[in-house]
Amino acid sequence: MTQYGTKILYLAAAILLSLPVVSCRSTSSATHTYRPYHERRNRGGSTADDGGNAPSSVTDKKKPIAQSGHGLVSDEWARLDIKLGRKDNKDLYHELKRWLGTPYVYAAHTCGEGTDCSGLVMEVFLKVYHIKVHRNSAKMLEENCRIIDLDDLREGDLVFFCTNGDGRVSHVGIYLKDNKFVHASSSRGVAVDDLRQNYYATHFYAAARVTTSPM
Repeated sequence: MTQYGTKILYLAAAILLSLPVVSCRSTSSATHTYRPYHERRNRGGSTADDGGNAPSSVTDKKKPIAQSGHGLVSDEWARLDIKLGRKDNKDLYHELKRWLGTPYVYAAHTCGEGTDCSGLVMEVFLKVYHIKVHRNSAKMLEENCRIIDLDDLREGDLVFFCTNGDGRVSHVGIYLKDNKFVHASSSRGVAVDDLRQNYYATHFYAAARVTTSPM
């Protein structure tokens, strides 16, 4: 082979080696409907964890619902910048308001006394939507819901998390609006948090919509 031909081969090899390597995994991730929220969020969110401290407004004492120019607005929601309009499901917010502050108790589901995350969702959906969902968050996602894109989240949808480090669904909350969701925190009880908070963004697994028919 001539010296010129050898240079051409070296040049071609260098170009090929400089190209990015694309694996099946990276291709799948790019099209994944429910890839982790932290891949799409604004990284300026505050930090929190399931057993840490929540913003003080989350755990403030319950106060009466008041009228405002935005429709019905409870003081809790107002302090969290959640303004309820006429199209919002007031029954859902009123029911969740009853549960705020209920302590976390594993395998329980009684308002004011104790509940875990799936117990909260089960009772709220039964009361507000007359829908019975599984008592287990993983089965809830698998058998009662369909996966949706984060951009399609709307009031009453569910958000699922992997909090045990094993890649399996272990936590669930009820989405409200403006990135806020209600869930039963293991240390703070029933509280409102933001999907952009570092802990929830990092451990986010899926957004889903309940498809089970009413009873």
